Amino acid sequence: MFKFVILLSALACALGATVPEGMLPQLDGRIVGGAATTISSFPWQISLQRSGSHSCGGSVYSSKIIVTAAHCLQSVSASVLKVRAGSSYWNSGGTLVSVAAFKNHEGYNSKTMVNDIAVIRLSSSLTMSSTIKAIGLASTAPANGASASVSGWGTQTSGSSSIPSQLRYVDVKIVGRTQCASSTYGYGSEIKASMICAYTVGKDACQGDSGGPLVSGGVLVGVVSWGYGCAYTNYPGVYADVAALRSWVVSAASSV
Repeated sequence: MFKFVILLSALACALGATVPEGMLPQLDGRIVGGAATTISSFPWQISLQRSGSHSCGGSVYSSKIIVTAAHCLQSVSASVLKVRAGSSYWNSGGTLVSVAAFKNHEGYNSKTMVNDIAVIRLSSSLTMSSTIKAIGLASTAPANGASASVSGWGTQTSGSSSIPSQLRYVDVKIVGRTQCASSTYGYGSEIKASMICAYTVGKDACQGDSGGPLVSGGVLVGVVSWGYGCAYTNYPGVYADVAALRSWVVSAASSV
């Protein structure tokens, strides 16, 4: 998750990260407070890899299109990117496919993190199976308090540089945009129209989960985007709101 902890400023600079206003990012990484799982339970999950290393998550939209976060694709060329699908492990198994092209949302802003969504076109088609399945896009945002799950190979503690090899997941509750921007939580006006939140005490996405799926009701409702730390009290995880960005994804998927 594109998380924000001052201690990670040096890492952020080393990785050439863009810094949302007033915060310093820590990049890459695991699910906090979750459990190991298998890809058959989350067959839409992929590992987006940069020069052979896991960098972000993503979701299978179709046999050749992946949905991920725009911040995962900054200052990088498609030639160094690959996607591993169909494996519980980011570093082995499944199918490893080169990236042909990608498209970031034209309205993505690295300071405010609005419109943090992108699509990737693979160089060859994935073969759908019990471990590789496309997931539908939400047409409406889930209700405040709805159950959801987030999965990925991100770090298990905020600030960690170690990632697990096996996929992990955590169950969380949706926090509606209005509620997330209220005084109940710490973000206030930083929560914008293209965002949705999810929160359960002690549970969250973290570095390296960026771009990965937030799923509720069997559809993709969010893309892991940012947050203050990982599982910090009063700071939900913040996701790109797929329902709000759905029309862009559909259009970009046909033109990337």
